[in-house]
Amino acid sequence: MHLPLLQDLLILIGFSTLIVLLLSKIRLPSILGFLLTGIIIGPYSLSLVSDPHDVEIISEIGVILLMFVIGMELSIKQLASIKKMVFVGGLLQVFVSIGITAVIYSFTGASWAESVFMGFLISLSSTAIVLRMFQDRNEMSSAQGKNSLAILIFQDLIVVSMMLIVPIISGHSESVIISILSLLIKSAVVIVITIISARYLVPKLMYEVAKTRSKELFLLTTFTICFAVAFLTSEAGLSLALGAFLAGLIISESEYSHQATSFILPFRAMFTSFFFISVGMLLDINFFISNIPLILGITLGVFVVKGSIAAFAVLLLKYPARVAILTGLALFQVGEFAFILSRVGIEYGLLTESTNQYFLAVSIVSMLLTPFVFIYSEQIASIFLKSKLGYVLNKNAAKDLPDDINVDELNDHLVIIGFGLNGSHLAKAAEANDIAFIVLEMDADIVKKERKKGTPILFGDASRLHILEKVHVRNSRAIVIAISDYEQSKNVVRAVRSICQTAYIIVRSKYVQESTELLTLGADDVIPEEFETSIEISSRVLSRFLIPTENIESFSSLVRADQYHLLESNKKLPKTHKSTNMPGLNITTIKVGRDSGSVVGKSIADSNIRNEFGVNIIGICRDNQMHFHFDSSEKIIQNDLLFVYGEPESIHKFYEKVS
Repeated sequence: MHLPLLQDLLILIGFSTLIVLLLSKIRLPSILGFLLTGIIIGPYSLSLVSDPHDVEIISEIGVILLMFVIGMELSIKQLASIKKMVFVGGLLQVFVSIGITAVIYSFTGASWAESVFMGFLISLSSTAIVLRMFQDRNEMSSAQGKNSLAILIFQDLIVVSMMLIVPIISGHSESVIISILSLLIKSAVVIVITIISARYLVPKLMYEVAKTRSKELFLLTTFTICFAVAFLTSEAGLSLALGAFLAGLIISESEYSHQATSFILPFRAMFTSFFFISVGMLLDINFFISNIPLILGITLGVFVVKGSIAAFAVLLLKYPARVAILTGLALFQVGEFAFILSRVGIEYGLLTESTNQYFLAVSIVSMLLTPFVFIYSEQIASIFLKSKLGYVLNKNAAKDLPDDINVDELNDHLVIIGFGLNGSHLAKAAEANDIAFIVLEMDADIVKKERKKGTPILFGDASRLHILEKVHVRNSRAIVIAISDYEQSKNVVRAVRSICQTAYIIVRSKYVQESTELLTLGADDVIPEEFETSIEISSRVLSRFLIPTENIESFSSLVRADQYHLLESNKKLPKTHKSTNMPGLNITTIKVGRDSGSVVGKSIADSNIRNEFGVNIIGICRDNQMHFHFDSSEKIIQNDLLFVYGEPESIHKFYEKVS
């Protein structure tokens, strides 16, 4: 049996793999490889694909999944927090782009309808490329990342209106009022359904599914919600992409969005690659070569005009010039929804085949340039800001940058994987000592119960890279894997070490013989259950956060005495200093308890600390003041907090002399 689609997919995957591999050798983004693949194998070059239309259908799934993930990574609250940029910044960028493009295009002799339609096309940027670049650079939470996302959301919303307006401006619609009312009613219905589903329906459904612990069922449910909402919005006359975004937004309101995203990401990566390939296949390479000077000139004009308009919109909302320039550089290209809209324009006679080829060529060249512009965006912005115009813009912009840091973003924190006995004890120890922490747990009931208590806990599989990125493992100081599944523990250690080499990893294991492989994979400590697992893990983590030894021993004594009521109450163990992150060093904090002795009351030189005990004092906290610059004449006095570096045995020997 011969399957043409299977042959086409093999050609797509094979060529894109080879080209992306070659580009990766010179550190060029994979998006360039996909676009070049489409150009090479497309009908205007080697014609290796028998039916490009099938590829376009597959590529639309990529756009759906992309918008679905974007929706899941947001929430209705987050969307509300950037509503000003969505509706003000987005509106300014789109309508000013339409107006200026229409005026310029009208000088070619085009009618007002054709000029406005060209403005529609040029005003739209590439959601797929821009957000992919921001995600790859870990800049989605930056000011320019949020601003770009907000403007792109408005573009995705307004493209539906553009499609409905095209028949009106082309003279093919008799009732303008009915068309507008229909659009408003449909939009209102979709918004109401989204809010109800996000708050009441989907969280309960996802909870019941998560309780089954079936990964297959969880995946099927996620896909069903995505495609069902996209299909319904499409049937209502709105776009598939908008429906997918709303579906993601609905799931984002539940605690299962992070796990759902981790399942979708591999599929999204595959299908969005097909999208970029399909875009490349549209380019007539002979037409491009014949008209290359004009195409490059138009592309440069689009780059300058459209980028400037986006930057101008951001500046009007009182962002600094640097943020405005970076946002403009991100949004200068022509996007994927413009290709969909161009088909509508051809259907209604607002775009000729020749003009469409110019449009396609300019769009694809702008897409090819986008990764390079991202790479050099900081340098471009710096050069511009040094100019006189940059100085004026910065002077007129607000002095303070609006808060572009996610309030939930963690740094120098503890990640607890598993919330059983060990995980819960450790969470209490961290809370008692004001250590920031986040918990990952796969039991839906535990997550639901603990979230009601205010515990910072997420439902997610810690072996998934996306989940680890969500809890900012890269910025964490310590990670505790407190689960009973040995194979899963190994998977988690591998995943953590693939993205972070500095975090201190402690793993709980059942048997001593499991320690060797876990340590080989990258764990720093493995605690078999034969030892005092919960106390040992808590003690080592508190030590890593430089909690004074007497506090750690006090906590351990409380646990051993079964006095858990102290930790369950609001009472906290005494906090005597702020944790200090010195990764890579074996440091312990010791509080001086004695008022005299062979060390206390004497200078560092007189007590010969380094030779006598084999330790170095690298810092002293006295009267809540940190001191790192001192000489050997400095005296050690009662109540000092000493930051001591050395071997555990040496530190213990020194501790006995001063505590």
